[in-house]
Amino acid sequence: MGQDRQDTEIDIRAGAVQLGGTLTVPKTNRGLVVFVHGSGSSRHSPRNRHVAGRLNAAGLGTLLFDLLTGEEAEVRANVFDIDLLADRLHTATNWVRREAEVDAALGYFGASTGAAAALVAAARAPNEVSALVSRGGRPDLAGSLLTAVTTPTLLIVGGRDEVVLDLNRQAQMQLAGESRLEVVPGATHLFEEPGALDQVAILAGDWFLEHLASGPR
Repeated sequence: MGQDRQDTEIDIRAGAVQLGGTLTVPKTNRGLVVFVHGSGSSRHSPRNRHVAGRLNAAGLGTLLFDLLTGEEAEVRANVFDIDLLADRLHTATNWVRREAEVDAALGYFGASTGAAAALVAAARAPNEVSALVSRGGRPDLAGSLLTAVTTPTLLIVGGRDEVVLDLNRQAQMQLAGESRLEVVPGATHLFEEPGALDQVAILAGDWFLEHLASGPR
């Protein structure tokens, strides 16, 4: 626990399984961002934790949680089951409201396939989330539900991630609400280049601070 924030290890009940997570709430909480990791990752993703740390420093709370148990993640089909992942995100969102008693506005930060799950969850329950950010996301996997997404959405893609960039451009045209596409020059899919992930954190932080400031939708 730091002097300016509280970190809590939590468990979220999702049907017959428990999903581990880390809830971080700064003393001055300007909103809470739920992270939705991509395929083959977990709440321990170093990239998401890096971005989460930057958001915490800006006064935003974060929840990083496992979308799947270790056993479930070994089944490759589960990793790409967007409906299942979106259901788990909905469960985590309900947990935040009920168990953590967080009444601040919520945002979703999705990476890769996690971005598709975040978009599906936002389309199904638009009043639950006030802002959404996709990092190197696969919004195309949200399918026809893209046209039902009214949540303000920021799409961040690396300039050298050409296939995903094209998919994001096509997806943006289908989104029903406010949206913006930001391209990080020279970055590849995982934003491993020096400074690339910091640029993601800055863009995401600005988007969340702008759209979560007015409180829950």
